This record gives sequence, C-alpha cells and structure tokens, in this order.
Amino acid sequence: MNIRLLPLAAAHWPAVRAIYEQGIATGNATFQTEAPSWEAWDAAHHQHSRLVALGAEDEVLGWAALTPVSGRCVYAGVAEVSVYIATAAQGKGVGRQLLQALVTESEHNGIWTLQAGIFPENEPSIRLHQAAGFRLIGQRERIGQMRGVWRNTALLERRSTTVGVE
Repeated sequence: MNIRLLPLAAAHWPAVRAIYEQGIATGNATFQTEAPSWEAWDAAHHQHSRLVALGAEDEVLGWAALTPVSGRCVYAGVAEVSVYIATAAQGKGVGRQLLQALVTESEHNGIWTLQAGIFPENEPSIRLHQAAGFRLIGQRERIGQMRGVWRNTALLERRSTTVGVE
C-alpha cells in the first residue's frame, strides 16, 4: 500500500482518535475504555516520535507514538510503543511501515529500548512487533482487569543496536 508518513499533529487528532476508538472497541488493543482528549493524549506522549500514515486521499490510515515508561532519569531512553491501524487498512503493510519508521525516529531521539505490552490474543500485533526486531521477554499474568476480567499481556522489547551501546 502506498502511504506517506508524517509527524502526528493536533490537526490529525480527530482521525487518530477514531482509529484509537476502533482499537478500543476490539477489546484486544488496550486496557483503555475510551480515548482521551487531545490535551491529555499530548501530555502523556513524547513530543518526538509521533507518526501518522496517510493514504492516497490523505486519509489517516494509522498512527504510532511513544510514551515514557518512567519519570526517573535512568529510564529516559526507554519508551512504550503504541501502534494503531484503521480497521480498513489492517493487513496491508501500514503497521510495518509505521513501526519501522517509529524505531528510526526513536533512535534519532536517544531511545535505546522500546517495549510493548500486547494482549496475547492480538496475534497480528505480536507478529508485527517481532518482525520489527522485538523479542518476547515474557508474559505478565493477570496484570490488569478489563470489564471485571483479569487479562494477561505479552511483554515485548526491542533494544537499539545504535543507541546506548557504549
């Protein structure tokens, strides 16, 4: 699929939010039950390494961004990955392109470790991350409840080969 990748900006938020809500509706993309406001989302994510994938008609097909894992300085180079693809664009390589570009952007911004917590039922997302160099490092059992049901997450990690290697 022919797409363009651009920095995610506030103007993209309505489409980004709609794609996020599609993911929430599946029950296998996030523990979140509703999408936040732009202001809350913006405050929670790194200002760098935010991308949108645009299709031929400039429609937003997907997005990717990073969240800091901790406010402690020793974890400044560790970030949590979010990748969401519009339902109609899934399985067409959009996620692969977004995640590859996110890895590159993260390294340009000093991130040495990317991590992803993925519901084990979301096998396409696990495969996508593994294809981008993430490795499964374990499973977090009963880590959180969703609608009263305990859920597990697979924990995947990608260590940069260029940042933080000295």
